[in-house]
Amino acid sequence: MSEAHAYAQTLGDEQSIWSKISPIMNADDPMGVLMRMSERYGGCFPIKLRSEKIYFLSDIDHIRHVLVDNVDNYGKYFDGLKPIFGKAMITVDGALWQKIRRPQQEYFHPKFYEDYFPHLLTAVKLRAEKWSGFAKSGETFELVEETWSLAADMVCRALFDREMPFNPHIVFGAVKAYTDTANHRSIRLKKERGELVEVTTDEAPAQAIGAWLTLPAAIIDALPWQQREKTLLTMLQNAEADPSMPAFDHQQVLDELKQYLWAGTETTALTLGWIFYLLSMHPEVAEKIRREGRNVYGDREPTCADVQRLTYTRSVMLETLRLYPPAWALIRTALGKDKIAGFLIAPGDRIVLSPYVVHHNPKYWKDPEQFRPERFAPGSIKSRVKYSYLPFGAGKRFCIGGQLAQLETVLALTLLLRRFRPEYVGEGPVKIEPTVTLVPKGGLPFRLCEIS
Repeated sequence: MSEAHAYAQTLGDEQSIWSKISPIMNADDPMGVLMRMSERYGGCFPIKLRSEKIYFLSDIDHIRHVLVDNVDNYGKYFDGLKPIFGKAMITVDGALWQKIRRPQQEYFHPKFYEDYFPHLLTAVKLRAEKWSGFAKSGETFELVEETWSLAADMVCRALFDREMPFNPHIVFGAVKAYTDTANHRSIRLKKERGELVEVTTDEAPAQAIGAWLTLPAAIIDALPWQQREKTLLTMLQNAEADPSMPAFDHQQVLDELKQYLWAGTETTALTLGWIFYLLSMHPEVAEKIRREGRNVYGDREPTCADVQRLTYTRSVMLETLRLYPPAWALIRTALGKDKIAGFLIAPGDRIVLSPYVVHHNPKYWKDPEQFRPERFAPGSIKSRVKYSYLPFGAGKRFCIGGQLAQLETVLALTLLLRRFRPEYVGEGPVKIEPTVTLVPKGGLPFRLCEIS
């Protein structure tokens, strides 16, 4: 049985937490349901679903307890996402996590940003040329598919020294098909009705697994783009060849590449998508971003230092991450006994921490439903309640690529807005859909006007 086929048989597992919380996720307003439940029952409340107790946390003291104070008692939950991540750093805990993360940490230090920047810039400029074609034709396109393609190109060029050795639109479709938990639910229901004994490639998520598992080898086999000696990919390959690092076998290299291709693109793509949607509702904010770009770097191409000076543009990005955190839920499994808010936590209990609910809580944010980039003006962090802002998690498991993702997003935003006026052309306000990540329900149809 192939690896893809074996993984496919686990799709729709009724023991998956995504299956168990589907009654909430399938509600007409799922995030509103969670917020109302948190308001009614408090910042820690249990729900018994299919004989399993799941605790929802939205109080920052309880979240800090799980992510920081007693972090070693709560393992990361990625059941159902093994085909995406395998045994990558993002899925493991303890000493193994430290061994795997340590050599990679250096490549996400700001000192590397100068090295990455020209390659990020190339990816944005190439995407802008394609967008120019959209503007000339007046055609409507799916924005998140475009921003995902841009993010994947930036990751491939900056971290792997590769031009994308795959069709990003096909891969985007695979990611979307797999992470949409409604597809898993459909498979589960077919199994329960006796209509499905074995998951075949006719099912979209199974096709997605097969497509996804081919990507790491495609990257490794592709010709280097600029023959750079020191990249994240060469580091992973050197670790594989180092006998003192037995944790880094070839499968580990493949899994780390899968991790960066998914987690390293999803946040940037969704954040840019939500930003452009908000800007289409607030054109005055878009104009402020353009004005800041003109003031900082004028008519020339920006440098890495210039992008660091785009404080208002960065504030727009941070406010968007508050309103629409891609990781709307951080899921953990209790490894030992504990006590939270008077509840006795047993080993195996699932803990769902909700950055979305925290970000929309008036206890921590004034007028939380309003889009106000000024909340993140320089110096604002001093007045912010600690752990009330969690787009990249918190504690020692804080997202390794969070700062790089912010650089990518601000760079793309300033350059694309300098050249285009994106216009949302969907019917009515966009609803949010909590799949594995927080996505716009039905997509984001957009058209472009090129600025002369």
